[in-house]
Amino acid sequence: MAQCKPRPTIRAENERALLEAAEAIFAEQGFSGATTAAIAKRAGVPKANLHYYFPTKEALYRAVVERVLTAWLAAAASFDASEDPREALAAYIGAKMDLAREMPLASRIWSAEIMRGAPIIQDFLDTTLSQWVAARERAVKRWIAAGKLKRIEPKVLFYMIWATTQQYANAAHEISTLNGGRPLDDAAFERAKAQVIEMILGGVAA
Repeated sequence: MAQCKPRPTIRAENERALLEAAEAIFAEQGFSGATTAAIAKRAGVPKANLHYYFPTKEALYRAVVERVLTAWLAAAASFDASEDPREALAAYIGAKMDLAREMPLASRIWSAEIMRGAPIIQDFLDTTLSQWVAARERAVKRWIAAGKLKRIEPKVLFYMIWATTQQYANAAHEISTLNGGRPLDDAAFERAKAQVIEMILGGVAA
């Protein structure tokens, strides 16, 4: 007999609601314009409860940013699962495209923070992101040495992937406008994903 999945705890439900509300408010109003009162109201919880889970607005903001960064970095698990760069990069690019669609607000918050010079999350860049890039650079250099990729600068490859995939979150309104005023449907999104993968791999694969 199949076991039932455990129900989320009240704490987990409240944290999820607060993080989702915070994403929406920070994306709409930025860090400076957002208030914990507005976030608590959007989440449907008392403001005192918000401060129980997240003592300050900055702590909540960092939790929102950390959630999207963790998802982005986990998307590159394919680098560890395959020594075929085409397979690993295709899986990574596809996962990043999917996250742009699943977490568009968090992507916009991240981009706005970076454009301001990362005043609140610079430590994430100095530690978590820098360590991730260093590890993935080693994989790319290994593929280059094996003749599987062209002699490219790994960071340039990452910047290209990030810019292209996150465009589908950060410029979703522009893309909808150019698509006759409608968001890309599932079929159109899958075609775009396949073409992004094809174009990037076509430029870097040996």
